[in-house]
Amino acid sequence: MTHKRLWTWLVLMVTAATLLAACGGAPAQTPPTAAPAAAATEAPAAATEAPAAATEAPAAATEAPAAAATEAPAAATAGGKLTILYWQSVTILNPHLASGTKDFDGATVILEPLAHRNDKDELVPALAEEIPTVENGGIAADGTSITWKLKQGVKWSDGSDFTADDVIFTWQYCADEATACTTSSYFTPVKSVEAIDPYTVKVTWNAPSANPYLTFVSYNGLILQKAQFEKCVGAASISDAACQAANLAPIGTNAYKLKDFKPGDTVLYDKNPEYRDAANTFFDEVEIKGGGDAASAAQAVCQTGEVDYSWNLQVPAAVLSPILESGQCDAVTASSSGIERIVVNFANPDPALGDKRSEPDQPHPFLTDPAVRQAINIAIDRKAIATNLYGPTGEATCNTVMAPAQVVSPNTKCDRDVEAAKKLLDDAGYVLNGSVREKNGIPLVVSFQTSINTLRQGEQAIIKSNLAEIGIQVNIKAIDAGVFFGGDTGNPDTLNKFYADLQMYTNSPSDTDPQGYFEGWTCAKVNSSANQWQGGNDGRYCSAEYDALFEQFSKELDPAKRNELAIALNDQIVKDNGIIPLINRFTPNAKAKTLDGPVGTTFDSGLWNIHTWKRVP
Repeated sequence: MTHKRLWTWLVLMVTAATLLAACGGAPAQTPPTAAPAAAATEAPAAATEAPAAATEAPAAATEAPAAAATEAPAAATAGGKLTILYWQSVTILNPHLASGTKDFDGATVILEPLAHRNDKDELVPALAEEIPTVENGGIAADGTSITWKLKQGVKWSDGSDFTADDVIFTWQYCADEATACTTSSYFTPVKSVEAIDPYTVKVTWNAPSANPYLTFVSYNGLILQKAQFEKCVGAASISDAACQAANLAPIGTNAYKLKDFKPGDTVLYDKNPEYRDAANTFFDEVEIKGGGDAASAAQAVCQTGEVDYSWNLQVPAAVLSPILESGQCDAVTASSSGIERIVVNFANPDPALGDKRSEPDQPHPFLTDPAVRQAINIAIDRKAIATNLYGPTGEATCNTVMAPAQVVSPNTKCDRDVEAAKKLLDDAGYVLNGSVREKNGIPLVVSFQTSINTLRQGEQAIIKSNLAEIGIQVNIKAIDAGVFFGGDTGNPDTLNKFYADLQMYTNSPSDTDPQGYFEGWTCAKVNSSANQWQGGNDGRYCSAEYDALFEQFSKELDPAKRNELAIALNDQIVKDNGIIPLINRFTPNAKAKTLDGPVGTTFDSGLWNIHTWKRVP
């Protein structure tokens, strides 16, 4: 079978399978009511990682007399339930111990940061009274500190007062390495957080900061209640039973509070009567259903009308387009919803190592060889993946960052070159033994894992075929998304443990300044059992050159030079093939036409403004 015919066959197989599941005469699949199985499976059904996106919301409906048909319809009556479908189930509601977007989003319904990033990438106050600037005296001219004025009169859902102590505590919680916060990169640059008064906090940096909004902003900066979590600092955050319970039921300040949570299945929220604007909270209840697959999620909002909002419609373009064109929903998109990438494991995941499996002091037998990583990189046909699977919802890229524009590198290229890949392996001493290359008796056989999703299994199939052409055998594994993106430190199939050679998912910066994002590839953040596998660097990439660049970047205050260093960091990780970027995604969410409020944001949770959502006629 020729290479071109093989691609055609793969795409037809993926599309046909999805059409059978999503476009047949049967009604849309109903999300499971039981928690997803923990074991890896081979069936398509779930996954990704990265906030989706959005268009601007339609204008809010206004009340009008119910008279002639030419007059505007009356506003919808407040109340009822807002139903949201996430085909990746929420598994934890403490965002600082979360790994997947679905968990950050589930927490955002309850918790708030000091400020959000809106659909225009602008900062808007949440728990803060205003956005600090140099002009209003909130940011020190020398870049050493930022002072936030907090909203007064804010109540936690248990009726207690929100104060500066809660902000200080959230920093203390995540600054402690033993807590193993997945968001620690956003807190470690802080030297101190102090209360000027009960409603003013001053954040002082370890060194002058060019990004004063790094901490307490967006979904990485959600504030925890001190009274609930103060005994959970350090190892108790995961090991203590009371802390585990708190991780599943945080007390919050947002418009909704937790009513019931079945991890891996459904989260139910009630209107929070203590919310500062409770009179204008439209819905009585919010439900996030989990399970099913991306195609049935699209159908549920765009065709059957079972739900109001569906997240992350990561569906092959040939299937998604007719669903979105049904006329019953609106796509919610943004400039980028993240970079789909392959993460390379620099540690050895061999099960024979027992407790030392994938520990950073156990180097991978061949993926530590730059020639092998580069051969894999240039053997992959990104254009085929983009054209045949993503269509208008994704484009080929080999950058780790595609937004904002000023930090997008113009220097990288990743054209497919099979012959050059073969030569790299030849020159490095990897010789063919049958159809698979080997060196020193070690064959180039890799395990390649990702979450269960028809589109992702299509990507796996293309990549497996690509690498077979250069003598690398790929064994594919697909894992339920609730497990893959889950925070269960005891489960072997999480992306954080990474018990495979290669893995694929989407990620992106949560800030217009990518400092916290780039810190995730430093040696200090390498995942290991010592940090509960939650350091943030799941590939165990460690480079003195990269660390030196990051150190320079973190101290640079000049915006133009800072952008140059951000591009240099991108180029370094790409040159080293620390990760292998594939697709810049524009994957949409979808909302019912009767739902007003959802707007996208590249740098925050898709539910960041859920307190404003309402139903319209």
